[in-house]
This record gives sequence, C-alpha cells and structure tokens, in this order.
Amino acid sequence: MTGKGLAQPHDTLRFVRALAVAFGLALGLGSPATTQTSSVLIDILQAELNRNFQGLREKGDPPPYFISYSVTDEQAEGVVGSMGSLQGSNRQERRVLDVSVRVGSREMDNYHTVPGERFRFTSGRILPLEDRSAPLQRTLWQETDRVWRTAVERYVRLKSSPDWKTEQSKRPPDFTEEKPVVSVQPVPRISPAGDEWSARVRRLSAEFVKFPGLLTGEVALTLHREVKTIVNTEGTRLEHGRIFVRVAISARAKAQDGQDLLATDSFEATSADTLPREEVLRASVQKVASQVSELLKAGEAEPFVGPAILSGRAAGVFFHEIFGHRVEGHRLRDDRDGQTFAKSLNTPVLPDFLSVTFDPTRHSLEGLELNGWYDFDDEAVPARSVPLVEQGILKTFLLSRDPAGPFRQSNGHGRRQPGFEPVSRQSNLFVDSTQKVDDQQLRRLLLNEIVRQNKPYGLYFAEVTGGYTQTQRPGLQAFTVIPLVVFKIYADGRPDELVRGVDIVGTPLASFAKILATGDHQEVFNGFCGAESGSIPVSAVAPPLLVGEIEVQKKPASNDRPPLLARPTTFGRLP
Repeated sequence: MTGKGLAQPHDTLRFVRALAVAFGLALGLGSPATTQTSSVLIDILQAELNRNFQGLREKGDPPPYFISYSVTDEQAEGVVGSMGSLQGSNRQERRVLDVSVRVGSREMDNYHTVPGERFRFTSGRILPLEDRSAPLQRTLWQETDRVWRTAVERYVRLKSSPDWKTEQSKRPPDFTEEKPVVSVQPVPRISPAGDEWSARVRRLSAEFVKFPGLLTGEVALTLHREVKTIVNTEGTRLEHGRIFVRVAISARAKAQDGQDLLATDSFEATSADTLPREEVLRASVQKVASQVSELLKAGEAEPFVGPAILSGRAAGVFFHEIFGHRVEGHRLRDDRDGQTFAKSLNTPVLPDFLSVTFDPTRHSLEGLELNGWYDFDDEAVPARSVPLVEQGILKTFLLSRDPAGPFRQSNGHGRRQPGFEPVSRQSNLFVDSTQKVDDQQLRRLLLNEIVRQNKPYGLYFAEVTGGYTQTQRPGLQAFTVIPLVVFKIYADGRPDELVRGVDIVGTPLASFAKILATGDHQEVFNGFCGAESGSIPVSAVAPPLLVGEIEVQKKPASNDRPPLLARPTTFGRLP
C-alpha cells in the first residue's frame, strides 16, 4: 500500500452493518491492576504452542526458532439513528487468530524485507468463541502447519537468491530480542446499550429534521471491547485489552454544483454512562447541522498558495501525514520507500521551537480520551513514551521488533489490525512548541503575513476529516489533508468568508520550513490510520499552526446534483 490515510469514521450506518468484519471506533479504558498470571485461553494456547514448537524443532526442515500465537477477542454493539428514525443496530462477537513462525535466525529469516515484495504469513483465522481445548487446538495445529510451510518456502527462496550474502552484510538483523512479558489484565464485558440509548439516538437524530437543506443526519453510539492474548516461545504470556465508547454525529448535503458536503463531531468515553448529557449531545447535533447548512450557502474556493492558520485538530492531521508516516522505522528497511529521514538522525528536521513525542501510555488530555493508547503493542512489547524530535532535532524512529537503522530494540510501536503482520506504526502523536502565542496574536501574525506577501487573503482551516500521504519512491512524495470547514481571512477588515471544496496538498520537506508560530493550547484529533498493517486507532495532539505558505487545490467535480423534488413535509417527523 503506497497511500497511508488518517480518518475519522463518519459513515456510521455502514459501520454498524459491518461490525461482523471490522470492529472499533473510539476509546478508552484505564488498565486494571494485574491480579492474575494465567487464564483458560492462555493455558490452551501455551499447551498447543509447546507441542507444536517441539514437534517442528524435531521434524521441521528447517525448524522454527520462534513461534507466536496472538488471539484477538472482539465484542461490539452499535445503534444508529437518522433523521428521527432508528436505522440499524447490531451486536457481534468474533475471535481472530494470528500465527507467526520464524525460521532461520534473528540475523536473517523468512520475514526479511525484499524490495518489490509484500508478504503476509498470517491469515487472520477465525476461532471458536468458547475456551474449549479440542476445537481451539485443532485450528492452532492446522494454522501452525500452514504458516510454517509458507515460512519455509519463502526462506528457502531467499537463501537461494544470488544476493543472499550481500543482503546479510548490508541489512540489520530481522528480529530483535526482547524480554518476555507475563501479565494478565482482565477486561470487563460491555453492557448492552439498551432501549434507553436507542430512544436517545432517535431523539437526537430528529434534530436534523429542523434543517431543510440536509439530505441525511446521523447519530450513532458504538461500544467495543477488545482483548488481546499473546503467547510465544520466548516465554511471553500476555492478556490485556480496552473498552471503546463513542458517539459519532454527522450530517450531509449536496451543493447545487453537485459537491458533497459533510460535517462531523464525536465524543469518546470509557463507558456509555460517562458520555455527555443529552443536552450537550443535542447542541453538537445542532452545531453540525448548522455547519452543513452554512456550507450550502458558501462559495467554492479556488486553488491558492498563501499563508494560513491550521486549527489544532487540522495541525494534528498535518503532522500525522507529513511527519508521522516518515518516521515509521520499517520504511528504512524498504528500498522502495522515499526514506525521507534515513540520514537525518541528530540533525534538524523541524523548526527548533518544535518537539514531537509519540506516547501510547497517555490515555487522555485534559479530560479528552485519546484513541492511540495501549499498554503493550501487538508484539507484546510494553508501551513507552518515545521522544522523536527534540527542539527540531530527530533523535530516533518508531520501532517494532524489525530492527531499523542503527537501532536494535523495539520501542513498543509494532502494531496491526488482526489478520495483518505487525510493523512500526504511530500511536498518540504530541506536538509541543516553545514559540507560543494566544489566538488573537496568531491571527494578527496571519494578517501581517497576508500584507507582507501581498496576498488577497489568507485561510483558516477550522475542521478536517482526515488525510493521506505517499511515501514510496515511484510516486510523488506528497500529502493531502481533507478540510471540512475553511474560511478566507481578509487583512482589510472584511468579515471572514466560509468557502468549500478545497484540499490541502504539498510535499513534506517544503511544508516543514513554512511553519512560523503556534498557538498556546493543544487540540485532539482521534481517528483510524490505514497503512501496511491495516487500520489502527491513533491520536494526533497539536497546537494551532501559522504556516507561511500552504497550497490548496479544488476537490474533484461531480456530475451529481441535489434532488429535484422538494423534501416531503413529513420527512423525519416523530409520531
């Protein structure tokens, strides 16, 4: 996958319908104290692991030096209301097995990166939900045999390559050695949302009916419990997890020229009981509906290059795309990747007033839940805070158990969606600044830049929905951030003007140099990032940014048009 994307899930009805195949939206349960060292599932996995590892060590040619079993248990429930009616509800459970088998040695094994080749040994096998030995053992036995055969086939092919010795000499080892983890952290099961929340979602979505320009308006509650169990031949016996709860609000309309318009909001909590009161949610519904209604009256923006302010949320997505993906360590192992910062360790990569840290150990910021926290990554390495950039100087990379550059240990960022192989990925991104000003001063600095550059206006990006980037050499090293709410800011005193239909585009190194100052407060963007190892929860925390030059392009044109007929007079009316 060459495109990496960060997004807030806002197609809520589709999400509820797809709970059986893809789980997760929001965030946050603090880790309970460790009171156990085993569980029924761990004991079953461990017994079969021991049997299979011993058998393959005796009979396998070549034998494995490492096997890992990872089981992800997911329980999810969702309910969606649209324009005053219940549109869908679902409750699903599934259990997914991922098997890793390594043959060869830590220096070079079947996971060795080869330019131009993508590989996946795990199949994301569905397991029975019950902790019964016989059916679980049968699947573990079959999947271990399949993965070992696939691993051997690739390893033999690698060894027969004429470049084998050259590869061994020029590459870092293929697998780190880490301390085993023994920890069991029970995660309570989620309680059903019940009729009360169904009625609440229905009432809240009925607020959208008051706004005649809307085509749809949805309110969705999702609850998700995820428990990960990992055992491996190094001695790890780990069980941990978290609970996610989210209310997602979205409204859509279509402009006269066919352009699709969208506004969203969301609330995350540790349980449905700790979500905001209904009047707070209702105010959010009205805000989202008003934003789309105003966008219907807004003019279409034109391509533009000039100064701009990005809100903290927009700045978080900006940094996720232009910086975060380029410090994921596994890209240093792939010669097809652009490797923007491969030779930049201990040199300036950002303005000296900026620092960047990835910290999956932080669960919240000023009461707001963060999406990208975890206690252990998907390779059973404890989470830790990783300062990537200190006063503009690059210090390290995000690292999994695949060594990268001069680094030979993981820093707890090996992550994946079930069914994928883990690679180094982002978690909670924090941007900190020593060059802070308040909102009024930041605006004055923008106005000064507009005048200095003799531009007709500047831009303010208030809300975004996500973005994506390209990192590989065959394509342009570029990024896109997708705004929802954008204003023109005039230096001559004219009122700010809402516009629609633009995307932020650019190349990373040029964009870094244009950051002039930051605001004095941080904002949170919670979303999901899709890349080589699937979709994972992440957060981006940043202050507002003043950028001396930013480029926007028009969104693609559409041949669709809004409905010709008037909306029914009873549209969405509650009985």
